[in-house]
Amino acid sequence: MSMSIGSAAVEGFALSLGLILALGPQNVFVMRQGLMKSHVFAVCLACSLFDAVLITAGVLGMGAFLSGIEGAEKTIAIGATLFLVGYGLLRIKSAMNPEGMQTEGEGESGLKATIGAAAAFTFLNPHVYVDTLLLIGGTSSRYLGDERIAFGVGAAAASFVFFFSLGYGASSLSEVLNKPKVWRYIDLSIACIMFVIAAAIMQPHL
Repeated sequence: MSMSIGSAAVEGFALSLGLILALGPQNVFVMRQGLMKSHVFAVCLACSLFDAVLITAGVLGMGAFLSGIEGAEKTIAIGATLFLVGYGLLRIKSAMNPEGMQTEGEGESGLKATIGAAAAFTFLNPHVYVDTLLLIGGTSSRYLGDERIAFGVGAAAASFVFFFSLGYGASSLSEVLNKPKVWRYIDLSIACIMFVIAAAIMQPHL
């Protein structure tokens, strides 16, 4: 694997992980199922595959569309940078008044109901479309051919790593993630990831 393909994959992984780490109903659902030890593998696999489908649609659809527009690269870079910086600032704001990930409550017990809930938490969340189709898809338009595919693979891999870690590490992670202080460090780390990627996106245009 060439250096550029490797760096594209790493950037895709880091961007996807930074976006997915933020507190959301999908994450709480996966952790709750993990705590109940109920269909953990199915839930982790379903959420990972749902994200992978959306990321693929973003990279092959939006990414390909944007990269085909002449002169669009700088505009995309500026837009993505502004979004990432704004997102990073929101995470810093969140870190000022952090909340724990509350996992109390009932999880789903039947397999069909569980997969249905996983699909609902994924596809009924408007943020997932901004993250996968617009942000990951738009950022991937900087790359061509194998590098764009590597970026997409890296982004999808982050979902698999994250959800399986969250589902199977739920019992140990829940105690940690329920502490607001821990979320302060997570949010600040996400902000750093976003700022670094924003800088990498804008660097060729400066």
